[in-house]
Amino acid sequence: MTEPGTTTPASTRAQQRVEELCAAAIRAISGERDLFFRSRRLHRGNRALPLFGPHLQPSLEHDDFASFRGAADGIALRLRWSNAALHRSLCPADPVERWVFELLEQCRVEAMAQADMPGIAHNLRHRFEAWSADFHHSRLTETSRGMLLYTVAQVARSWVIGTRVMEETEDLIESTRISLSPLIGTALAGLRRERLDQQAYAVFALDIAERIAARLRIGNEPASATETPDDDPDDSSRENDFKLLIDFDAEVDDGMALATSGSSKTLSDAVFGYRVFTTQFDQEVFAASLVRRAELDDFRDRIDRRIARQGLNVARLSRRLQAMLARPVIEGWDDEQEAGRIDGRRLTRLITSPAERRLFRTDRQIPRADSAVCFLIDCSGSMKQHIEGIAMLVDVFVRALELAGIDSEVLGYTTGAWNGGRAIREWRRAGKPPFPGRLNERRHLIFKDAQRPWRRARRDIAALLKPDIFREGIDGEAVEWACNRLDAAVLGEDGQRRLLFVISDGSPMDGATALANDDHYLDQHLREVVEQRSAPGGVEIYGIGVGLDLSPYYRRNIALDLSVALGNPVFDEILQLIDGATGR
Repeated sequence: MTEPGTTTPASTRAQQRVEELCAAAIRAISGERDLFFRSRRLHRGNRALPLFGPHLQPSLEHDDFASFRGAADGIALRLRWSNAALHRSLCPADPVERWVFELLEQCRVEAMAQADMPGIAHNLRHRFEAWSADFHHSRLTETSRGMLLYTVAQVARSWVIGTRVMEETEDLIESTRISLSPLIGTALAGLRRERLDQQAYAVFALDIAERIAARLRIGNEPASATETPDDDPDDSSRENDFKLLIDFDAEVDDGMALATSGSSKTLSDAVFGYRVFTTQFDQEVFAASLVRRAELDDFRDRIDRRIARQGLNVARLSRRLQAMLARPVIEGWDDEQEAGRIDGRRLTRLITSPAERRLFRTDRQIPRADSAVCFLIDCSGSMKQHIEGIAMLVDVFVRALELAGIDSEVLGYTTGAWNGGRAIREWRRAGKPPFPGRLNERRHLIFKDAQRPWRRARRDIAALLKPDIFREGIDGEAVEWACNRLDAAVLGEDGQRRLLFVISDGSPMDGATALANDDHYLDQHLREVVEQRSAPGGVEIYGIGVGLDLSPYYRRNIALDLSVALGNPVFDEILQLIDGATGR
């Protein structure tokens, strides 16, 4: 819902928060549950939806939250009232015609909200006026092409929805509006008349789009998808950020590195789904068993020194976690209250002390930890440069969770060898059968299990700093493993929440598996596992990207910059991620 640009981790987190709120509004109005933003683009499941309308892409840098809410309402109405297949079949290829046609269809669906949804109508009007002001102040109205398209937008919305054109530019567009009247006046009346019938409406919309594009061609002004007025190239104002035409099907880049992902033909065509060639060499080990005790002590000392330098408030973090992840339960009664339920044992006081009022009792509610939390850490080679900050982050969270009475685990995943190890040798001995599936020695690491308190596990957590455990990453199987452990931890506990935080700096990667299958075999498996295990009633899965946007894999995600000090604000951002999911 925004234009690309350079972002910081703070602005990225703010954008993610706004998108969470907007996605919730879109789902509520449209009635579609499987909608969310990924890489600043609305998705239905794993499929990116096209952009809707030229005015529905606000920017966090330049627009207020009301603009985002108006854009969200406009998108929701488009999904609810527009037949996407019909619209797609009628869409013209010419960029000017497409721009006009998209605008007119958006005006049609926004007209649906005017009578019965005054709040939404207000949001839509605010967004359109903000976009109109940006268009005008960008000086695009100083070009003949810009003035023509701007006038069409103002006049068409006024006709279809029944609102006034923007007052600030009403006089400016008057001469262009008069010149357009004989050209599109009849079609505009048709739009107003047929706005409840998409197919009949499209006849007039296409006629207007074609006439406007023809007028521009007669003026010998070819369309550009990124035209801005001629100006000083060093000018950093809004003028150079505003685009005249947009590519409605283009990918949107948020200025931050995005995890590379794709679809696997091998996995899609497989009759029995994801395969593992051999599990003979797979391991599940306690990470501390791989490190000498003296080395563990040295690693632990490094983590403690780093935590001490940060000045973190663990007690405050614990209280917030308890408030979010615990639920109130009734534990007995509070007697001698002035309101509540009558306590029959004290009714005799009405005779002995008629003025006595403390004859009631109330339920005593205490917070009970009702969640299990797991941190699953990618131990692939590229994570070594970030691991000290990650170890500190996880260690502080584990301490805070324990203070809150919440069980936690710290797990890791890697491979036992590079480039397939013994598994690929077995495959070669078997004659290299095609499409063998996962082809490496999977190694799952336990740094802390749910039964061990932090004091007993603190040295084991420090095993994260052991550099030679980092090899390759098979993410999908690791997520499945961690979810199964969470399910076992809450066995028999109805309604207990299970939260999994996957900390990674990249896409799944195992060279042997990619060569024997295809490049995205592990990618697609990860997406399938996350979608299956995070279904309603399942595990809440969060992606924590280390300098990377993990949204191709995890709907609930956040990107962290571990090159800077990890102070209290970083922990607050992760808590906001949990809080946003809780509010959905």
